[in-house]
Amino acid sequence: MFSKPLSLVLGAAALAAAQLASAANLPTQPVLTLAAAQQVIQAAQAKAQAENWPCVISVVDAAGLPLALVRMDNAAVPAGVEIAPGKARTAALFRRPSGALEDAVNGNRPAAATARGFVLMRGGLPLVADGQIVGAIGVSADTPQHDEEIAKAGVAALK
Repeated sequence: MFSKPLSLVLGAAALAAAQLASAANLPTQPVLTLAAAQQVIQAAQAKAQAENWPCVISVVDAAGLPLALVRMDNAAVPAGVEIAPGKARTAALFRRPSGALEDAVNGNRPAAATARGFVLMRGGLPLVADGQIVGAIGVSADTPQHDEEIAKAGVAALK
């Protein structure tokens, strides 16, 4: 039935597909590495320690998947091990600070509260490299203002 072995036909098709993909000039995007995530966490942790705000700090990639998490000794909110990654995931997937969603719920967009599985609280900030969101940091300390200050220290470490 076939004039060529099936493996040859499939191999040629895979090669042709690979050549088309490279010819398409696909865009590139920076990726948040574990080393960069650890750098972000270290800067945020240093801010939290300097201010005596023990907390939980989480960093996720652009898809909202966890890269690193630190729970400092005596973290103020035990539930922070759930909340901080949720804030980071929310900031990564909505491509904006998680506090913007808190503002929406409390303001003119209460329907935002129906976004199931997300944490609509301050403390999650996107991480940007080369103008593109590569991940996010989420912090759960003792107040929303402290959460954001600690997260901003982490964001600054990536620049």
